[in-house]
Amino acid sequence: MARILVADDEEGVRSFIAEALEVEGHVVTTAADGDEAARLLAKQGVDLLVTDLRMPGMDGLTLLRKVREEQPDVEVVVLTAVGSVESAVSAMKAGAFEYLLKPVGSPAELRLTVARALERRALLNFRAQARQSTGAVVLSWGAPSMGPVVEALRKVAPTQATVLLVGESGTGKEVAARALHQWSERSEGPFVAVNCAALTETLLESELFGHEKGAFTGAVAQRRGRIELAQGGTFFLDEVGELKAELQAKLLRVLQERRFERVGGTRTLEADVRWVAATNRDLKAMMARGEFREDLYHRLAVFPIRLPSLRERPEDLGPLAELLLRRIGDELGRPGLKLSSDASARLQTFPWPGNVRELRNALERAAILADGTVVEARHLWLDATSAPEPTPAANMGTRLPDKTLEELERMAIEQAIAAEGGNRKRAAQRLGIGLRTLYDKLRRYGMQ
Repeated sequence: MARILVADDEEGVRSFIAEALEVEGHVVTTAADGDEAARLLAKQGVDLLVTDLRMPGMDGLTLLRKVREEQPDVEVVVLTAVGSVESAVSAMKAGAFEYLLKPVGSPAELRLTVARALERRALLNFRAQARQSTGAVVLSWGAPSMGPVVEALRKVAPTQATVLLVGESGTGKEVAARALHQWSERSEGPFVAVNCAALTETLLESELFGHEKGAFTGAVAQRRGRIELAQGGTFFLDEVGELKAELQAKLLRVLQERRFERVGGTRTLEADVRWVAATNRDLKAMMARGEFREDLYHRLAVFPIRLPSLRERPEDLGPLAELLLRRIGDELGRPGLKLSSDASARLQTFPWPGNVRELRNALERAAILADGTVVEARHLWLDATSAPEPTPAANMGTRLPDKTLEELERMAIEQAIAAEGGNRKRAAQRLGIGLRTLYDKLRRYGMQ
């Protein structure tokens, strides 16, 4: 979640951008012109500014230069009409991260550009963060099954060997990849992650390698890819088993030659990155079916490490649950949440097929149901076929027996939206969840 300021003199544009970004969980503030935006920037910190170039009073270019002088860590995305590309180029030279042509093609295009800008901001701050967090990664609390994993990661970290992390979904493969990066000689460089399943084939190629101006429709400027952004650091390919055949071939070439070209380009660039990949799929079975290249597999699996499931590491379950619950409490604005002894015992009896991700979801649900700082066993909903035990509905005015968690949740959402006069942003705040989470729930329950 990021704090974003949108400056545009057209109310429709401001609303479109705000709604598109709030769905992602960002906190968005709007300004009708450059002067109002400058006043807001002086009062509150933001992570990203999205500004039109042509506005009454202070224009977007002047605002950009002011931000660069006073708040150089704020990224800026500029908006410009189709006929004013020259102005956008001037903005890029003045320090803008990217520009978008108005009208913006789609919310997805906007979100992708914003995500890239925020990622660049994180990368620029990475060195200081890396120094502060050295030694902070905890992968285990003494589970015997994790001992060989930690030892293997420690031994391979100082090398440049490509590492393949395998294991069920939710076992913490990205956490292990970040530990590997932190323990390596590249720890002061960037850690860049790409989820191969989250983007379409066309977008993924551009994200990995970047593109040149005019490479395809909408490529109005040169863009660096994630591999370039990761130079000197670690590049993490999550869910690598989802790569299509054509991209597998291109990735193989990069791994072999340590070189690549941007989409639509001819200049060869160096790939100075340490490769780490992860998958929850059986790549050997995929090879047998012709779905994954054998030569790419052997390039990725130079040093394979299997992460055990959560049910294979029961010694870690209690401390991990306490850590996750503390984080959830901070996110919900309810610090100090803790598990009762009965709740801890109940967690130990569940097989956790979804591993750490499922554990976190169960704890978040329980935290929402709990009234005080102690999460009891009755708050834990661990089986999709059962409902939590009935509890007094203190904030609903009546006791609600025989209700499933979904029914209780739906009622809570309806009442929160009604209480906030239909304002979904404030309703999400009332419920203690992110706006994107609220929209997901509304879609799930058909309440849109």
